[in-house]
Amino acid sequence: MHVASSTLPLPASGVRPCADAYRRLAQVFPGLRVELAASRSGSGWTRVADLVGDPAVLGELIAAEEARGLAEYGEPLRPDVAASFCLHRYAWPVCLLFSLPWFLERRVPRLPVAAVSVNRDAGRMTAAVESFACLPDDPAAGLPGARVVADEAALRAELLAAVAEHLEPVLTAFRPRLRRGPRTLWGMATDELVEGLWYLGSLLGEEERAAAELSALLPGSTPPFAGGADFRHLDQGPDRAPMRTRTRVSCCLYYTVRPAEVCFSCPRNCGLTRADQ
Repeated sequence: MHVASSTLPLPASGVRPCADAYRRLAQVFPGLRVELAASRSGSGWTRVADLVGDPAVLGELIAAEEARGLAEYGEPLRPDVAASFCLHRYAWPVCLLFSLPWFLERRVPRLPVAAVSVNRDAGRMTAAVESFACLPDDPAAGLPGARVVADEAALRAELLAAVAEHLEPVLTAFRPRLRRGPRTLWGMATDELVEGLWYLGSLLGEEERAAAELSALLPGSTPPFAGGADFRHLDQGPDRAPMRTRTRVSCCLYYTVRPAEVCFSCPRNCGLTRADQ
């Protein structure tokens, strides 16, 4: 997915698009902090460009996931399961780099893999925002690096394009280790994008709006993403309010380590009722 644009780099000082969204992220979810800065490596940091460009770097991250899985579950993870867990731990937070500024500021940063680095043990990320999309009435629309789009539909297209641009090389790097095809991988991307913002929306007290906006963003026909948000309400009986839920597009493979604890939203579980769970 590509949206053509022509922009200038953002100034080094002054207004910093996305900064407020990342501050609010740290306030409601202290386990993840984002710094507006250039990519870095060493001392626990990994440049995402290195992760996708050097199989040894990716191998180290997956090996760390294998060690974590052995410590937590008491048995070795299957290699594809370790890779899947590793991808989830990366993609869920990285999608928030894009979706949260869109949700809170109506701004969509463009962050190719060279613009991001991660420190997984510390729960930190860096993002070098050099350009962003925004609406015509945004106070930041006149900044160098701003890419003004016509309306909300165009901004949604920018969000999907930006996330796809970032994730495509990541999914390509992981694919040989996951033993999954492109549609399944992009289904995983859909799940990470939806469930990250859905969760943050609930922490911000805006779950209803988050679900509505995600439904408009991912109605189910937005390649390369597979599937859609597909929220639904589940009846919990006369004394409880209906529960918002969805069935994931992809399986996270948690059942391979805890067969008796299949996730409620797993597509493998789609025939079960709440009472069955």
